Amino acid sequence: MPRGWFGGRPHCRPPIGAIVWSLQLVFSLTGSIIPMTTPSSDLIALRDIVRRFAEERDWQQFHTPKNLVMALSVEVAELVEHFQWLKTGEQDELDAVRRIGVRHELADSLVYLIRLADRLDVDLYDAVIEKMALNREKYPVEKVKGQSRKYSEY
Repeated sequence: MPRGWFGGRPHCRPPIGAIVWSLQLVFSLTGSIIPMTTPSSDLIALRDIVRRFAEERDWQQFHTPKNLVMALSVEVAELVEHFQWLKTGEQDELDAVRRIGVRHELADSLVYLIRLADRLDVDLYDAVIEKMALNREKYPVEKVKGQSRKYSEY
């Protein structure tokens, strides 16, 4: 059975308690209700597409966490190349060819990130919600608004 989010059942929805908990957490972090069908449904769809692609080619044997994180770092470095020597990297500095390159490197990076999360049984949606809660504690608005200081500097 393929590994994955929600107990290794790639096509199962999470228990209703998990959905309610996620909605409560999102509400408590944002102060508003964010409409969604199922938590991380887009990420699950992408995970399934990427997983299927690897399985069809029998590449699971090569997709170890070490290999995936190394490949991810290479793709991020290729993304960096598109911005090297630009003043700010804002869109007006990117010609059409460079924008396509950036788009493709972002996609490559996301593919490896999703595949790595899948192999390590990390639910990216939950991980981001958790990390944003930690960041809200580290970077309270009243202390950091409009500033770029690290949490250890205030």
